[in-house]
Amino acid sequence: MSILQALILGVVQGLTELLPISSSAHLNIIPWLLGWSSSETFATAFKGFDVALHFGTLLAIVLFFYKDWIKLIKGGWGQIRGKKTFEGKMFWYLVLATIPGGAIGFLLDHFLEGVLQKPIIIGIALLVMGIALYFVDKYAKSETDYKHMTLKQTFLIGLSQALAFIPGVSRSGITITTGRLMGIDRQSCAKYTFLLSTPIVLGATLYKMKDFAFGELSFYIGILASFAVGVAVIKFLLEYLKKGSFKVFAIYRVIVGIFVIVMSFIIK
Repeated sequence: MSILQALILGVVQGLTELLPISSSAHLNIIPWLLGWSSSETFATAFKGFDVALHFGTLLAIVLFFYKDWIKLIKGGWGQIRGKKTFEGKMFWYLVLATIPGGAIGFLLDHFLEGVLQKPIIIGIALLVMGIALYFVDKYAKSETDYKHMTLKQTFLIGLSQALAFIPGVSRSGITITTGRLMGIDRQSCAKYTFLLSTPIVLGATLYKMKDFAFGELSFYIGILASFAVGVAVIKFLLEYLKKGSFKVFAIYRVIVGIFVIVMSFIIK
């Protein structure tokens, strides 16, 4: 993989992983549109590279929320010792929410790997989830914030991320849509989604680390690009959601979804 390809994919990952528009869709579609996917050399190099790019955005999340994670871990340990705090409760909520979604997603991804990467499937997923996000976000009430989320809400959000194994659905897209459906405000949905993605992406990184090309400069360029862009995107999104909605991202998904569906009939 060339340095330019790695840089482009790293920037794409940083932009799309943390917004509800599906990084897996973009990481599959862009090489397809640019003709990279037809190269056996690229296909071989890309194996494991997508997970490495996710590791870059994971570093961005950890950097941005490390104080939250320190409090959560301390609180979780304190909860075991009988000291009840909000952070302790939320830590175990995150643990419980991660297990079913992670396990189901892993199994589905293992048995259906390579089957769902077809452009037309990705396009349909982008389109359908874009429509769902638009209407749910538009009509859902903001009745609950991050500090008042219940076990039921956090668990169902975690369970929903199992659908993220389908390129185009988007982990943040499905979790944010589920959260909004249950009346959680936009900023809280985004923050919880970022925190919830941390253990899943970390687990995937450790599992696929054997496929990482540690000796290639492009490997580090991709991670650095996804990390740098990821930090900027997190800051932008949390600030934007103070007044804005997910409407713009939903419309983007619909437009891109239609484009990909059309292109799937043109490019053979």
